[in-house]
Amino acid sequence: MECYEGATMIKTFRGRILDGGQDHIRLKTNRGDIGYRITKFQIIGGEPGEAAMLDTVKIYKLKQTTINNTIDFTDGDLLGAAFVLQSSGSSGPFDMAVIFDQEIFNQDIYVTHVDTVGANSCNYYIELEQIKLNENESTMATLQSLRRLALPRN
Repeated sequence: MECYEGATMIKTFRGRILDGGQDHIRLKTNRGDIGYRITKFQIIGGEPGEAAMLDTVKIYKLKQTTINNTIDFTDGDLLGAAFVLQSSGSSGPFDMAVIFDQEIFNQDIYVTHVDTVGANSCNYYIELEQIKLNENESTMATLQSLRRLALPRN
Protein backbone atom coordinates (compact mmCIF):
# COMPACT_ATOMS: atom_id res chain seq x y z
CA MET A 1 0.00 0.00 0.00
CA GLU A 2 1.35 3.44 -0.90
CA CYS A 3 0.94 6.47 1.26
CA TYR A 4 0.14 9.77 -0.46
CA GLU A 5 0.49 13.17 1.15
CA GLY A 6 -2.55 13.69 3.35
CA ALA A 7 -3.47 10.01 3.19
CA THR A 8 -3.35 7.74 6.21
CA MET A 9 -1.32 4.54 6.06
CA ILE A 10 -2.95 1.66 7.97
CA LYS A 11 -1.12 -1.53 8.92
CA THR A 12 -3.15 -4.57 9.93
CA PHE A 13 -2.17 -7.53 12.05
CA ARG A 14 -4.15 -10.65 12.77
CA GLY A 15 -3.42 -13.87 14.52
CA ARG A 16 -4.72 -16.78 16.51
CA ILE A 17 -3.32 -16.94 20.01
CA LEU A 18 -3.48 -19.89 22.40
CA ASP A 19 -4.75 -19.67 25.97
CA GLY A 20 -1.88 -18.26 28.04
CA GLY A 21 -0.06 -17.23 24.86
CA GLN A 22 1.79 -14.08 23.87
CA ASP A 23 2.40 -12.83 20.32
CA HIS A 24 5.19 -10.41 19.41
CA ILE A 25 4.36 -7.85 16.71
CA ARG A 26 7.51 -6.27 15.28
CA LEU A 27 7.16 -2.55 14.58
CA LYS A 28 10.36 -0.81 15.61
CA THR A 29 12.65 0.72 13.02
CA ASN A 30 16.35 1.56 13.34
CA ARG A 31 15.71 5.31 13.34
CA GLY A 32 12.42 5.20 15.26
CA ASP A 33 10.87 7.76 12.90
CA ILE A 34 7.66 5.80 12.33
CA GLY A 35 5.01 5.89 15.05
CA TYR A 36 1.77 3.94 15.40
CA ARG A 37 -1.62 4.46 16.99
CA ILE A 38 -4.29 1.78 17.46
CA THR A 39 -7.40 2.54 15.37
CA LYS A 40 -9.21 -0.81 15.63
CA PHE A 41 -8.93 -3.83 17.94
CA GLN A 42 -11.28 -6.82 17.66
CA ILE A 43 -11.30 -10.38 18.94
CA ILE A 44 -13.33 -13.51 18.19
CA GLY A 45 -13.02 -17.00 19.62
CA GLY A 46 -11.30 -19.78 17.73
CA GLU A 47 -14.53 -21.83 17.64
CA PRO A 48 -17.40 -19.39 18.26
CA GLY A 49 -20.68 -20.93 19.32
CA GLU A 50 -19.19 -24.33 20.15
CA ALA A 51 -17.93 -23.69 23.66
CA ALA A 52 -18.34 -21.15 26.43
CA MET A 53 -15.86 -18.28 26.07
CA LEU A 54 -14.49 -15.91 28.67
CA ASP A 55 -11.51 -14.44 26.81
CA THR A 56 -9.29 -11.50 27.73
CA VAL A 57 -6.85 -10.22 25.09
CA LYS A 58 -4.50 -7.34 25.88
CA ILE A 59 -1.94 -5.28 23.94
CA TYR A 60 1.23 -4.20 25.74
CA LYS A 61 4.29 -2.10 24.95
CA LEU A 62 6.59 -4.61 26.70
CA LYS A 63 6.86 -8.39 26.77
CA GLN A 64 4.89 -9.75 29.71
CA THR A 65 6.39 -12.15 32.24
CA THR A 66 2.95 -12.96 33.70
CA ILE A 67 -0.08 -13.52 31.47
CA ASN A 68 -3.43 -13.20 33.24
CA ASN A 69 -6.95 -11.82 32.80
CA THR A 70 -6.43 -8.80 35.08
CA ILE A 71 -7.08 -5.50 33.30
CA ASP A 72 -5.38 -2.54 35.00
CA PHE A 73 -5.53 0.74 33.07
CA THR A 74 -3.08 2.32 35.52
CA ASP A 75 -0.41 0.06 33.95
CA GLY A 76 1.56 2.41 31.67
CA ASP A 77 2.51 -0.49 29.37
CA LEU A 78 -1.10 -1.49 28.60
CA LEU A 79 -2.27 -0.08 25.24
CA GLY A 80 -5.60 -1.90 24.93
CA ALA A 81 -7.82 -4.66 26.25
CA ALA A 82 -10.68 -6.71 24.85
CA PHE A 83 -13.01 -9.04 26.70
CA VAL A 84 -15.57 -11.43 25.24
CA LEU A 85 -18.15 -13.55 27.07
CA GLN A 86 -20.27 -16.14 25.32
CA SER A 87 -22.30 -18.93 26.84
CA SER A 88 -22.08 -22.40 25.37
CA GLY A 89 -24.04 -22.74 22.13
CA SER A 90 -24.66 -20.15 19.43
CA SER A 91 -27.94 -18.99 21.01
CA GLY A 92 -26.33 -18.13 24.35
CA PRO A 93 -25.76 -14.56 25.53
CA PHE A 94 -22.82 -12.71 24.01
CA ASP A 95 -21.03 -9.65 25.35
CA MET A 96 -17.83 -7.89 24.28
CA ALA A 97 -15.93 -4.84 25.47
CA VAL A 98 -12.93 -3.28 23.71
CA ILE A 99 -10.94 -0.32 25.02
CA PHE A 100 -7.70 1.03 23.56
CA ASP A 101 -5.48 4.03 24.11
CA GLN A 102 -4.76 6.70 21.48
CA GLU A 103 -1.10 6.83 22.52
CA ILE A 104 1.55 6.99 19.81
CA PHE A 105 4.35 4.42 20.13
CA ASN A 106 7.30 3.44 17.92
CA GLN A 107 8.38 0.11 19.40
CA ASP A 108 7.22 -3.50 19.15
CA ILE A 109 3.97 -4.54 20.85
CA TYR A 110 2.86 -7.76 22.55
CA VAL A 111 -0.57 -9.40 22.50
CA THR A 112 -1.61 -11.72 25.36
CA HIS A 113 -4.63 -14.01 25.78
CA VAL A 114 -6.31 -15.83 28.64
CA ASP A 115 -9.45 -18.00 28.41
CA THR A 116 -10.81 -18.10 31.96
CA VAL A 117 -13.34 -20.93 31.42
CA GLY A 118 -11.31 -23.26 29.22
CA ALA A 119 -8.17 -23.54 27.18
CA ASN A 120 -9.49 -22.29 23.85
CA SER A 121 -7.64 -20.12 21.35
CA CYS A 122 -8.76 -16.66 20.32
CA ASN A 123 -8.32 -14.62 17.12
CA TYR A 124 -7.37 -10.95 17.15
CA TYR A 125 -7.38 -8.21 14.54
CA ILE A 126 -5.49 -4.95 15.06
CA GLU A 127 -5.35 -1.89 12.81
CA LEU A 128 -2.57 0.61 13.42
CA GLU A 129 -2.37 4.07 11.90
CA GLN A 130 1.20 4.71 10.74
CA ILE A 131 2.47 8.19 11.63
CA LYS A 132 5.67 9.88 10.41
CA LEU A 133 7.42 11.30 13.49
CA ASN A 134 9.65 14.34 13.43
CA GLU A 135 13.04 14.14 15.17
CA ASN A 136 11.72 15.44 18.52
CA GLU A 137 8.70 13.09 18.55
CA SER A 138 10.90 10.14 17.59
CA THR A 139 13.40 10.92 20.36
CA MET A 140 10.62 11.34 22.93
CA ALA A 141 8.89 8.04 22.01
CA THR A 142 12.20 6.15 22.06
CA LEU A 143 13.23 7.65 25.42
CA GLN A 144 9.85 6.72 26.92
CA SER A 145 10.36 3.12 25.76
CA LEU A 146 13.88 3.00 27.20
CA ARG A 147 12.70 4.49 30.49
CA ARG A 148 10.01 1.79 30.80
CA LEU A 149 12.64 -0.90 30.23
CA ALA A 150 14.88 0.56 32.95
CA LEU A 151 12.16 0.87 35.61
CA PRO A 152 11.53 -2.07 37.95
CA ARG A 153 8.34 -4.02 37.11
CA ASN A 154 5.65 -4.77 39.71
